[in-house]
Amino acid sequence: MLDTLTRLARSDTGRGVLVAAVAGVFLALTNAFGSDSIGLTFRLIYWVVLMVAATLWASLCIKGLSAAEFLPPSPVGQFLIIVAAISGPLTIAIWLGSGLAFAGEIYPLSTLGGFAWRVVLITAVMSAIGMMLERRKAETRPPETAPPRFLERLPLKLKGATIHAVESEDHYLRVHTDRGSDLILMRLSDAVAELEGLEGAQTHRSWWVAREAVTGVKRGDGRATLTLKGGLEVPVSRTHASALREAGWY
Repeated sequence: MLDTLTRLARSDTGRGVLVAAVAGVFLALTNAFGSDSIGLTFRLIYWVVLMVAATLWASLCIKGLSAAEFLPPSPVGQFLIIVAAISGPLTIAIWLGSGLAFAGEIYPLSTLGGFAWRVVLITAVMSAIGMMLERRKAETRPPETAPPRFLERLPLKLKGATIHAVESEDHYLRVHTDRGSDLILMRLSDAVAELEGLEGAQTHRSWWVAREAVTGVKRGDGRATLTLKGGLEVPVSRTHASALREAGWY
């Protein structure tokens, strides 16, 4: 049970539901909207269910407005439209539900205004808090990084392939991938600079290797040879051996 609640609390929808349930308990204990005419148990059930349903309705409204691209770029405009979309139907639902649950009949139409301003106020506060939390989350979210420029140079048949290694062949580079290999006209030093963003390293003056492609290492005569996915073997020169050992490659 505790694990289930923990997983629920970690999701955005789950946090909203838990907050709504707490708000429902508060409304029940404070006899909101004249609900003191019924017992506490029924009040708790009524308000918790209603607040959870209202939260799910709000989430549905926001997703629908976003999907329909109905929200303007202005945060103020977004706020006003969201509050109006959520609180309109919600006011009617609470007005009808409260009358039937607490008085056994529908409240007079003249009381609708009193329900409306309370619902709008609560919706506005909750929406403002939600928008501020979402903005803070966006500010703390790490920025998306552009893919390494080298990937744009891959021949058409290797587009989208996973790079295992890049090997220098005269004035060309042979790019080894999980879809085979091909040549491109480029210097290895320039390729290494454009491969920044992929976890890998130069292992030899003629080789750059992706770390995730390494499946094993062989040692002999004071030198090491890396075995890559697909069986390709790549030499490690003494110049680069120390840095690779410190980085935990072998």
